[in-house]
Amino acid sequence: MKTVKNNDDYNNIINQKKPILLDFYADWCGPCQTLLPTVEKLAKEYEGKIEIQKVNVDQNPELANKYRVRNIPALYFIKDSVMVDKVIGLASEAELRDKLDLMLN
Repeated sequence: MKTVKNNDDYNNIINQKKPILLDFYADWCGPCQTLLPTVEKLAKEYEGKIEIQKVNVDQNPELANKYRVRNIPALYFIKDSVMVDKVIGLASEAELRDKLDLMLN
């Protein structure tokens, strides 16, 4: 799973045609680490259909501020450069899968 490291990375993914899931996290965040295996699994499953990338809020505070991330984990679902949904906190694999499938329609 790729990581958005800077604004150039962000601009490259936001301008593509595929839907995007941004996973805002921090290394010290327990719930973020709990969610990570699920997000990595979904990233492999949806590869080529949805761009799923991580954003470390400590290393990329500008992007976290742009999306007004106040709590983590925070998952932002983006389609056609517009945020269409978000999940704050832990979520089940089924819930995330449902949201990802909706973005493919």
